[in-house]
Amino acid sequence: MHLQAQTLTNQFAPSVAPLKSTSKSRFAYPKGCRFRRFSFRALKCSVSAISELAPTELRNVKPFPAEVSRTIMELSSVGTLSSLSHEGWPLGVGVRFAVDQDGTPLLSLNESMREFSIDRRSSLHVQLEQCGLRTPQCTIQGSLDKPDNKMNLKRLHTTWKKRFGEDINEDLLYIVSVERVLQIDDFGEVGVLVNSSDYKTASPDPLRNFAERLVNEINTNNAEDVNRFCNIYADLNFEFTEAKLIWIDRLGFDLRVFSPQKGTFEFRIPFPREVTDEKGAKSTFNGLSQQAWEVERNFQALDFEKVKQFKMVRPLHSLE
Repeated sequence: MHLQAQTLTNQFAPSVAPLKSTSKSRFAYPKGCRFRRFSFRALKCSVSAISELAPTELRNVKPFPAEVSRTIMELSSVGTLSSLSHEGWPLGVGVRFAVDQDGTPLLSLNESMREFSIDRRSSLHVQLEQCGLRTPQCTIQGSLDKPDNKMNLKRLHTTWKKRFGEDINEDLLYIVSVERVLQIDDFGEVGVLVNSSDYKTASPDPLRNFAERLVNEINTNNAEDVNRFCNIYADLNFEFTEAKLIWIDRLGFDLRVFSPQKGTFEFRIPFPREVTDEKGAKSTFNGLSQQAWEVERNFQALDFEKVKQFKMVRPLHSLE
């Protein structure tokens, strides 16, 4: 369910007090995701025109699990293939894979790997780290098969070469015929089962190829905006000391905040309209930044509903 399209406008005016870096962050960031000292700059995009303020109502809108699974598979190239060995033991091996146009994984298996299973039933587990803060994952369950015709075989050869820049030995080429998919948002969370039809007909997120770069750019250069988003667009009833963007997709972005009194929470701020490319994502971010800045300084009234749904990631006692 998409938010209704609304027009946005005005380039964001620079902030004056960027967040300072800290060596005692409660978030486990890789090097590219830490707070740094910086001077503010707005996101660059060729068009940053926005008219009328973005959302009149903010709701938690996120991609369906099937779409998330397709995105994980598109952005990954290694996973764990598991099955039962002839001795009856569950056995998992690391494999490289590519995905066909409908999300079907194709693998290159050597002779020893092809013989480890007592039947064709198998699973392929894949996970994607997002800015060192969250690891969504999916497990493809299905049967390990050979391509069924020459036309499919030629297409799979092309797919493999595009992903890895090399040809694949036809004798070693296998596919996992998808029967269902288990999609999990992060470690320790409850998964959702996706049927084969929903998985194959879903489309991977259109922002996937630049999402990580854009998230890092925002966290590095627009940290004060992220902090302001939490205050303006979210109905937080506690003080927080750190805020971080986790991921961005066509429908919005996810953030994580740390409160010394409450612990670590995650929530989502939806876009006022769906975006399909990098220019649209940057323009929408700039529009939301402009609106938040004006509301903060009482240049306009608070005329939208704040986000009220929050997920506790870690309670305070688990961080002590």
